[in-house]
Amino acid sequence: MNAMPSRKSIEKKLAAVREKLLALGPLHPGSLSMQFQVCGKPGCRCMDPDHPKPHGPYAKLAYVHRGKQACRFVRAESRPELRKRLRVYKTFRALIDQWIDL
Repeated sequence: MNAMPSRKSIEKKLAAVREKLLALGPLHPGSLSMQFQVCGKPGCRCMDPDHPKPHGPYAKLAYVHRGKQACRFVRAESRPELRKRLRVYKTFRALIDQWIDL
């Protein structure tokens, strides 16, 4: 039989999680994927009947905000920072799960 953790022990663990949360910095929910696009203009390389070559790849961020799905294309120079923010968000979610478990 497992002993119930003491209140002091739980409060100490919560304080540690709180400190980690405060140190996170900028974050963003979602996932980043690479997309190819077909513009549909007659005569464009993406519409070639024998060897179509879609435009891209373009980075696309997909996420949910206030219960609604959203997506945005991301400029190449912004991708490294966005990838970092996405990793931080995953850490945030894991810490929140720890908080709830405690």
